Amino acid sequence: MTHRMDFADELDNAADRIADISRADLQIMLRRAALRLRNTEGIVLDEDVNEAVYALAADLKKTKQDLLRIMIREWLEHGGYLPVRAEEEEAN
Repeated sequence: MTHRMDFADELDNAADRIADISRADLQIMLRRAALRLRNTEGIVLDEDVNEAVYALAADLKKTKQDLLRIMIREWLEHGGYLPVRAEEEEAN
């Protein structure tokens, strides 16, 4: 997460001083931003697992990312690695 915040700060600073940035530096920053946007999903699943997750997400009317976030949280809660949240917290 720190690298992402550092990069976001770098982009903000570049926007503040756009006239002072060389074209080459700007190209590098934009390419890094594009690469990060392309790789936002992060988790690579086996094809059969990926298809099952997409199908379940569609059934539950959730995005794949939201469903994975819920599944991982529940797995960690049930395994005792995270405290179990109250029902009203889960609704948020």
